Amino acid sequence: MNLKLIRLELARNKDFPDGSSAHGYEFRAPLRADGHIEVEGWKDIAQLCTAHHFWGNDDERGQLIRTRAHQWAFSYIPGEDDDEPIFRFDSHVFAPGEYVTITEHDGEDYVFKVISVSDVPTPSA
Repeated sequence: MNLKLIRLELARNKDFPDGSSAHGYEFRAPLRADGHIEVEGWKDIAQLCTAHHFWGNDDERGQLIRTRAHQWAFSYIPGEDDDEPIFRFDSHVFAPGEYVTITEHDGEDYVFKVISVSDVPTPSA
C-alpha cells in the first residue's frame, strides 16, 4: 500500500493573486505509482485517510470519503451537510505542480496546487 500525505495550497485567484500557503489541505490517500488514487486500496484503509483543512486561523479535521454517488469528498462531521466535493478526483494526478478543484463549505469552487506528496508509513497487518 502506498499511503501518501498530499499537501494542497490555494492557487492564485482574485482574492489571492499570488495564491496562499495559509489556505489549503493536507490529506492521506493511497496512490498508485502513476499518482492516481487507488480506490481499492482506499477501501482497505479508509480510516487512515484523514484530512486537514486549514484556512487562515481556522482548522478542521476529518476524513477522505466516497459519497453515495461514488464521488470523493472531505467530510468533517457525520452526514452530508459539511462534505466538500472534489471535482474529478479520480482522474487527477497527485504530483507537485498539478491542480485540483474543491468545492468549499460556502459552495464556491477553489483551485489548489499540489505542493508535496510524501510517504506515510502504514501499520503492518
